[in-house]
Amino acid sequence: MHLLNLGILAHVDAGKTSLTERLLHTAGVTDEIGSVDRGSPRTDTLALERQRGITIKSAVVSFPLDSVTVNLIDTPGHPDFIAEVERVLGVLDGAVLVVSAVEGVQAQTRVLMRTLRRLRIPTLVFVNKIDRRGARGASVLEEMTRRLSVPLVPMGTAAGLGTRAARFVPGLGPSALDVLADHDDDLLAAYVTHGISEGRLDAALAAQTRQGLVHPVWFGSALTGAGVAGLVSGVERLLPPASGDPDGPLSGTVFKVERGPAGEKIAYARIFSGTLRVRDRVPLGAGREEAAGHEEAAGHEEAAGHEEAAGREEAAGHEKGDGREKGDGREKGDGREKGDGREEGRITALTVFDHGGDVRREEAGAGRIVRLWGLGGVRIGDALGTPGRAAGHHFAPPTLETVVVPGPGADRRALHLALTQLAEQDPLIGVRHDELRRETSVSLYGEVQKEVIEATLADEYGLDVTFRETTTLCVERPEGSGAAVEFNKKDGNHFLATVGLRVDAAPPGSGVRFGLEVELGSMPYAFFKAVEDTVHETLGQGLHGWRVTDCAVTMTHSGYSPRQSHAHQGFDKSMSSTGYDFRGLTPLVLVEALRRARTVVYEPMHRFRIEAPADTLGALLPVLARLGAVPESTGGHDRAGVLEGAVPAARVHELGQRLPGLTRGEGELETVFDHYAPVTRGPLPERPRTDHNPLDRKEYLLNVTRRMGD
Repeated sequence: MHLLNLGILAHVDAGKTSLTERLLHTAGVTDEIGSVDRGSPRTDTLALERQRGITIKSAVVSFPLDSVTVNLIDTPGHPDFIAEVERVLGVLDGAVLVVSAVEGVQAQTRVLMRTLRRLRIPTLVFVNKIDRRGARGASVLEEMTRRLSVPLVPMGTAAGLGTRAARFVPGLGPSALDVLADHDDDLLAAYVTHGISEGRLDAALAAQTRQGLVHPVWFGSALTGAGVAGLVSGVERLLPPASGDPDGPLSGTVFKVERGPAGEKIAYARIFSGTLRVRDRVPLGAGREEAAGHEEAAGHEEAAGHEEAAGREEAAGHEKGDGREKGDGREKGDGREKGDGREEGRITALTVFDHGGDVRREEAGAGRIVRLWGLGGVRIGDALGTPGRAAGHHFAPPTLETVVVPGPGADRRALHLALTQLAEQDPLIGVRHDELRRETSVSLYGEVQKEVIEATLADEYGLDVTFRETTTLCVERPEGSGAAVEFNKKDGNHFLATVGLRVDAAPPGSGVRFGLEVELGSMPYAFFKAVEDTVHETLGQGLHGWRVTDCAVTMTHSGYSPRQSHAHQGFDKSMSSTGYDFRGLTPLVLVEALRRARTVVYEPMHRFRIEAPADTLGALLPVLARLGAVPESTGGHDRAGVLEGAVPAARVHELGQRLPGLTRGEGELETVFDHYAPVTRGPLPERPRTDHNPLDRKEYLLNVTRRMGD
């Protein structure tokens, strides 16, 4: 029997989880249909999900059909949890996009469909809630065609709209041939010459759907089951099964990490090739994207005194710090082991998804989604074995930040640990610790996510917290090029190291690249690695405190003091370079190079779309101007007007509040992150630093080094 890894995606409240429950019931996996309203859906396992009636974490459940076993992944619909959706996309064979027959196309619907099209994921569309009052059929189809701008093939029509008796009437209409012929000239020629059989039309539909060229549409109701049988048939006939050679080299991707009852990490992974077995030693980590401008990892923070505590290491590659040992390529302390540059973990247990649950197995082959135990250092995005599909970033990074304020009696260390564990499960959510101010902040997507973090800390960790006002996250980009160098034992250099760095501006979206213009063999590799790692850490806070992105950093000079020993006294750290020297010197050199390149602060901009009565658009324009918005196009249909443009992310909330009063309560606002733009209004935003402040050399040296020269 074939396997199919299927994602269910939708705007919040479109009925996605209810459809999942209906599919499980239809397949015979459950005797009773779970209800979001009653807090009993099978895929919403978190207590918070059941309380709030929304999906927060993706969940996997399996069910058999006649010819295929489906691993169904239910994803969050709320935009605050888009990171969960992002990680699922890379492991799917196909998707079902759910649209409400009442609300129609919504902001998240458009974002999801654009992404599915860009990734060429074969996608079916299910128009849900045809039994609800206000449900629409043909007009929703027209709205999807217009607003999604994708080729749709209606698989039938809806009858009895808005009643409990609403049903789906199957049958391809004349428009199906028009849509399919746009992608198949032979099909059109055959129709003109001698007509087309139903079998030929079905074959063309299947082929084009599997290529992601067209999207079949069903109407129905997850509540009553109307139209679900047709959708199930479409899943079997039109979506491609999972592929991959079980005898090939192991290749898989980790898309979710959770903690078990004992605090152990459990990894969810899709196997694309090969077979994974219990007790296997698995290379992992290669192919992981280190942010590419999307994250500030919790591990990148530097607490006061950290470098001194970690700093007095053994030299020439035998370094010790933060509980790890380096030298021969092995690390200890985070559940990872290195051999010849690759990290490894040993599988201690493995389960696969089957008939609604997960079942222990000794092995799992290509196409499977598995849960894995034993990979203590695993992270979301890790490749298992041979790197396969790159995880990539398909949605916007979080553009908001807030400070977490511990309640009375709350343990700050426990809070930091809890937030770090939450960030493990959502790597796009950065945790930033300011030791000087004794504050911890988190980046996030919206206010709902903030509420969920608060509830999770209370329910799972027993920590009472509040939050300060949410602020906008900006970024810095170099304006040009700049270079700096400090030589070992010269010109007041307090570190036994030579480091030269050049910073060059790079195209938007390119992230940070590190390269060498010096010979790799000119000094121990551990020192180069110390410089590279410190460059990425230092770029977390630019000249104005914001993360620096879209730049190339090149190491132009290197040098070190070789290992020195005295008879009967062993290694002399005062005369030998250590990783501490390179980690200490690099921020000073890099910041000076940034000063010479100069950086520009960019703020996040959202693309907005306002649909409102045409006669109200005139009153909107001056308000948009005061908010710093830039209208770029106008249009409309019937008596409604449409206004599109860009608005600073910091003003989106205010725009939403002002809109009803300006449009007689009829205005609809859609916004989505679009790009970063230079800050041109008001004072330049500054972000408080949490590092040792390499902008001030004297302060930095006082904080970092005990070698106080003149």
